[in-house]
Amino acid sequence: MTVPKHTHEIRDPIHVFVRLDNHERDVLNSRSFQRLRHIHQLALTYLVYPGATHKRFEHSLGVMELASRVFDVITNPDNVSEDIRSRLEPLGKADSDALRYWRRVLRMAALCHDIGHLPFSHAAEDLLPQGWDHERVTREIIASEEVRQIWENMTPPLRQEDIIKLAVGPKKAKDLQFSDWEAILSEIVVGDAFGVDRMDYLLRDSHHLGVAYGKFDHYRLIDTLQILPMPSSDDGNEDGEPTLGVDEGGILSSEALMVARYFMYSQVYFHPVRRIYDIHLKDFLKSWLPDGVFPTDISEFLLITDNEVTVALRKAAFDEDASGHSHACRIVRREHFKRLYERNPNDVAINPEAGRAIFDALGKEFEVDRFRHDRYFQKGGAPDFPVRMRDGRIVSSLAVSEVLNNVPVLSVDYVFAERSIFNEAERWLKENREKIIEPKKEETNNG
Repeated sequence: MTVPKHTHEIRDPIHVFVRLDNHERDVLNSRSFQRLRHIHQLALTYLVYPGATHKRFEHSLGVMELASRVFDVITNPDNVSEDIRSRLEPLGKADSDALRYWRRVLRMAALCHDIGHLPFSHAAEDLLPQGWDHERVTREIIASEEVRQIWENMTPPLRQEDIIKLAVGPKKAKDLQFSDWEAILSEIVVGDAFGVDRMDYLLRDSHHLGVAYGKFDHYRLIDTLQILPMPSSDDGNEDGEPTLGVDEGGILSSEALMVARYFMYSQVYFHPVRRIYDIHLKDFLKSWLPDGVFPTDISEFLLITDNEVTVALRKAAFDEDASGHSHACRIVRREHFKRLYERNPNDVAINPEAGRAIFDALGKEFEVDRFRHDRYFQKGGAPDFPVRMRDGRIVSSLAVSEVLNNVPVLSVDYVFAERSIFNEAERWLKENREKIIEPKKEETNNG
């Protein structure tokens, strides 16, 4: 007689095994989640790093696994102070039903946090209607009829609003009210400091790309996580809001996470060829999609994956009359624009928007459609989080870590040129660059 199986294991190259129960596997088997098997984690990065063929599907499983580990550590009674226990209701209850409920909600939020991603992930997110992003689509899918029935059939039933809160966080769900407890749980998934979304993609991307930049000791980091009050002043006052922090033994692992993020962005995510492929893809999608935008009707949205876009790209690349033919050729035939200019500290000292000035000047001298400008400047530096020192006092991470204070701010400023005009544009730019980047003097009114 066959014994029913209640726990299911999935092999994973990063976390070895990811386990789900029957209810959780229902979410995994839903049409919305299975779609993630066909969404590349890093868009067209596989054209630069051939191993980058992993998908949002396995990343989402990894985020669920890490979220579970973090939850178990920070709710361990040995890691919770009486002050925190009194301030966060589920931690102060005698029974554990509340914690079991929230652990399940957290796992499902982590599993579904990327369920609303567009084809090729972030590359074409600008092509949603105004007011929409992948987090809003995620909310719609979590609340959709198919998935809502799964939440209701769980034991105990899960409230879809709880899952939405933890999956997208306060920044993307400003219309929802978050308790301190809900804010902390959402921070586990999407937080700036210790979000397991970031932990998993750094480890996973590094593994598949064959680079070491994104690796850090996540085991040590997770084991040192605690819920701590944010110090509200330099004297160590513990009246601040509770948030995720670390004990002193985890500060080096925290630094390693932030440095890994910096190196992965600077060496991989902002690789110039990777960036221009994203731009060409977006140009193609604008011409291929009806009205140049993705649908927001969920039934229509779920029909579009990387597969449909890839078929359209290949067809357009070999059909001169097809919409988006030139953009498709740049991707399929590897005829991408070449990097003509990149951010230079000497130029920035003269004009912080040197790239924009050069792009505008090239557009006037030649044809603007033969160039592309790519500008990104990171908002803010390393996140500030509480650290419990060995003597019990709680201090700001930025007060104790020189490394965190000195992680460079990420910035790129590229100008790309069509290959046929590249040499001519390069010569012209070399002759005129200094004049172009010189800031224009403001006209004075003598009247």
